[in-house]
Amino acid sequence: MTKSPAGSIHKHDPELEASVGKDGIDYTRVNLLRNTSVAKLYEDALRYEPGTSISSAGALVTSSGKKTGRSPKDKRIVDEESTTEDIWWGPVNTKMTEHAFLINHERAVDYLNTRERLYVFDGFAGWDPKYRLKIRVVCARAYHSLFMHNMLIRPTEEELKNYGEPDFTILNAGAFPANRYTTGMTSNTSVSINFKLRQMVILGTEYAGEMKKGVFTIMHYLMPKAGVLSLHSSANQGPQGDTSLFFGLSGTGKTTLSADPARALIGDDEH
Repeated sequence: MTKSPAGSIHKHDPELEASVGKDGIDYTRVNLLRNTSVAKLYEDALRYEPGTSISSAGALVTSSGKKTGRSPKDKRIVDEESTTEDIWWGPVNTKMTEHAFLINHERAVDYLNTRERLYVFDGFAGWDPKYRLKIRVVCARAYHSLFMHNMLIRPTEEELKNYGEPDFTILNAGAFPANRYTTGMTSNTSVSINFKLRQMVILGTEYAGEMKKGVFTIMHYLMPKAGVLSLHSSANQGPQGDTSLFFGLSGTGKTTLSADPARALIGDDEH
């Protein structure tokens, strides 16, 4: 055990440290906090993230900086041999070279390695154990870890103990900008997914929804290949077991329509 600069006790986890080390995280320099409790994340956000407070309803209130929504024009998918024939390239799915991704990846890792503490959240995307993916989030803000604690399925103690290697890793260095002169960049914001390396890198935006939408994109690509239909929909169930699905683009009312007090909510965004 060692004391972090903030004075908290850090218990070394050799398996976790070796695993994140493969992504370039220097665990000898940063304090890794894995699947931190909600109480601790609140405490850290209030202590280390300026402008953070707690609302009268008990919710954490914080700032995502200049970006208060997603940046779809800055989203990229790496064009590589294992996926290039299966992606509908165009204005939505914009290509990024493998080299440009590696530049962004190194930039993100370099930034994360300068932090005193990093939050690691290991969770699942998808309820069915047969098809769900192990998603690891590595981030520098307690707010981001808390967001994904809510978004992903939290593993039991036993599942976390036997978690092993993740199927996909999100490196969120959103407080640090992308280099605008990197090939393919249109701004200092970059959200890029590499299916070959099973990684997602975020630069230049602290809006937490980029992580959630990134997992959504990953599932939409991989689930059909596994014979599973993925839907951008909300769903609820009536007292007789009848199910309703509500389809629509973002902001069209899926959540509102599915939040019926007389029906059980199954989920409000994706299935």
